[in-house]
Amino acid sequence: MLLSKSCIYGLRASLYLASKKTDDFTPIRKMSDDLEISFHFLTKILQQLTADNVLESFKGPNGGVRLKRSGDEITFMDIVMAIDGPALFTECALGLPGCGVEKPCPFHEQWAETRDNIKVMMEGTTITELAIKGKDENLRLTAKGGFEKFLYNE
Repeated sequence: MLLSKSCIYGLRASLYLASKKTDDFTPIRKMSDDLEISFHFLTKILQQLTADNVLESFKGPNGGVRLKRSGDEITFMDIVMAIDGPALFTECALGLPGCGVEKPCPFHEQWAETRDNIKVMMEGTTITELAIKGKDENLRLTAKGGFEKFLYNE
């Protein structure tokens, strides 16, 4: 798996928020239940996204989280960098220290090309694009279902 479980959940939470019709704060408990993610684990992930200015939070009875900027301005890469950092794009696929053009591993050339393509894709894809595609095609956002269950619970 290229991305950590935290990063995958952060992407799912961001898509969930981008699919909302309003920019109201969404309670973390509701999001945790809807996305079938542990409340405490999701809270830690959302704290990372808040610290990196992807989300903003509001405490209190009507509190929760929401996107800090428009989903059109938040890329897949923004979420990955906030949670997993640049390791995917800087480290050797085989975990060898010092791997590079001068001292490549057997997989270096193939991985470098694939890694660069993944980076371009992540930088060029916004969470709004993914949320629209998910809604339009009712793609899965959880193990049990797609975006349709979130559209009617706003």
